[in-house]
Order: sequence, then C-alpha cells, then structure tokens
Amino acid sequence: MAAAPSRGLLVPLVLLLLGMVLAGCASRGPVTRDDAGELSLERALILAEAKQALGTPYRAGGTTLRGLDCSGLVQLTHARAGIRVPRTAAQQFAALPRVEAARPGDLLFFAIGRGDKASHVGIYLGHGEMIHAPGRGRRVTTTPLALAYWQERFLGAATAAP
Repeated sequence: MAAAPSRGLLVPLVLLLLGMVLAGCASRGPVTRDDAGELSLERALILAEAKQALGTPYRAGGTTLRGLDCSGLVQLTHARAGIRVPRTAAQQFAALPRVEAARPGDLLFFAIGRGDKASHVGIYLGHGEMIHAPGRGRRVTTTPLALAYWQERFLGAATAAP
C-alpha cells in the first residue's frame, strides 16, 4: 500500500493543480480597456470613420466606401485621421507597435486559416466589440470579441494612434 503524501508535499501539489486548472480556463483573447473619455482626436476620428463604414460591402483589396477588405478599412480610417499604415493585415501587424491592452481605436489581429500569420484585422470599438470587414458576401459590421472564434484566433493588439 502506498503511503499518503506528507503535509509538506500536499500544499504545493494542491497549489500546482489549482494553477493548472485556472490556466486551462484562461482565454488567450484580446485584453481591452475602455477609457473612452481619454481618447485622442486621432482615435475619435478613426472610430467615427469606422462607424461611417458600417454596411459597406466587402471587396478583396478594397480601400474605399464602395468596397473594403479588413486591412483596407484600417487604411481608410487611419488615413482620414492623418495616419499612414501599411496595406495588409500582416504588414500592419509587423510594423505597428504592440499594446498589452487595446483601447478604442487600436487594432486587433487574428490568424484566420492555416498558420499563425496575421491575416485579419479589426478596429477595437470598445465595450468588447470590434468593427471589421468579415469577408466575401458580407458587409463591414461590429462583432463581439467574446465569441470563441475570435478568442481562439487572436494574435495581438497594436496601435498607430496616439
């Protein structure tokens, strides 16, 4: 018959198991903060332009309100705020400084499909939602970030706005 673990080993073992359980429950989705009262003029312009683009049809390579893809939405909204950003989601993710917690107007990057390359980007709206151009046959829309789909594909957040 095996001996019971001593009390000196039991406490660290219980703490280790508790940590493993809690880590399993943690999501890897975006960390956000909603301090809308402290938005810069550039962030306010980005969000206003993104809201104006709601309902715009998706168009691969699109950069105007006649049709947008995800990175085209980012490029358009940032240009209207006087900020230049690279063209594709992968280029934007590579070039822009990362942030730990996204604020309204920051960019959220996702790996859609195979690999871990940034292939989709959305603009953090606040209150756990993003504005993005979801894909063929759809229109620019808002989406809750709590959906498992986005949580599982999240790569990181970055910003170009002060």
